[in-house]
Amino acid sequence: KSRSKECNKKAINQSKVFFPNSAKRQFTVALARATYLVRDLICTPAMDMTPECLQRVIEEWSDGHNNLSVETVVGTELLSYSGSLSDGHGCGMIYNVGAAAARPDHEPRLIHVSYCPPNATKKIALVGKGVTYDTGGLNLKPGNSMLNMKKDMGGAAHVFGLISCLVEMEAPIAIDAWIPTVENVIDGTSYRPGDVLTSVTGLTTEIGNTDAEGRLILGDALALASAENPDLILDFATLTGAARVAMGTSVVPFFSNRIKLSAAILDAAVREKDPMWQLPLWEGYEERITKSSKIADLRNIPSDNGLGGAITAALYLKQFVGQSDRKKQLPWVHVDVCAMEGSNGIGEAQGLRAMFRFIWDQSISETGR
Repeated sequence: KSRSKECNKKAINQSKVFFPNSAKRQFTVALARATYLVRDLICTPAMDMTPECLQRVIEEWSDGHNNLSVETVVGTELLSYSGSLSDGHGCGMIYNVGAAAARPDHEPRLIHVSYCPPNATKKIALVGKGVTYDTGGLNLKPGNSMLNMKKDMGGAAHVFGLISCLVEMEAPIAIDAWIPTVENVIDGTSYRPGDVLTSVTGLTTEIGNTDAEGRLILGDALALASAENPDLILDFATLTGAARVAMGTSVVPFFSNRIKLSAAILDAAVREKDPMWQLPLWEGYEERITKSSKIADLRNIPSDNGLGGAITAALYLKQFVGQSDRKKQLPWVHVDVCAMEGSNGIGEAQGLRAMFRFIWDQSISETGR
């Protein structure tokens, strides 16, 4: 048996990967590394992937890379942090969602990764939902629904994988990545159904369900990303079960406020064989978010608890996407990713290749590379 193991080990060490002459080797290797990074992060048990652990992994990766910086805002510091917003109100939604996780390494935090190469021709913002474990809060999930909730930081994993790939490829594009990371758990300081949380923009949200927490932390992060006036905002989130009902676990739905962006993403998805499909930001449903509450500006779920949950979640996020200097809403794409293939508990990078191809094509169209 030991000899067999030694032979297998020797065979693995001597194995090689052959690339056709037409293959883009650096491109392929960078995407492979990013894919395995995303899978590893999602598959890590929540006890070993706390908000602090996620922060540490990102900080350790950033060491040794040029033009990169990482800033993290932790715990009660969130209540006074407003980034570049001159009239900000602090990140009360990130803080309150994660406040019940009392241990220091479980405290809520916001990780901001900035990549500023000297040859950048465009600036994009990436936002990733980083709920390292989701019990549902006081609206507690059933036991079976909790089994795979270590994957609820899958959006953050995808954003980390995407920026790592772009940095490795030295993409001529400036990137601000915003990763709000929390645990949605229960103790005496848990936020409650009926509470009203104030976002960094001052918009208030009545809580209809504490298990709709991802959109809350993303709201603060999207507003902070918007304040930098990027050319594009792209967010990844394991946001709704409704998206799985509509598309299953293998096809990744996305939403966008720009027709041309949507067409370019679908083209990239086809070329990369990375299945994605557009769902509508149907304005007819918007009042279910903006007019549902009698005591706040918004409600995190519609009061009718009706259908179209993936759409109403995206419409909630839309309220936090800022305007450009031309008073038009910034270009924005929201990806509602599953982060697991089927129900086998194994993490998966979904939409990563397509979105990397889309961003890469956008960057080289400016430089002629």
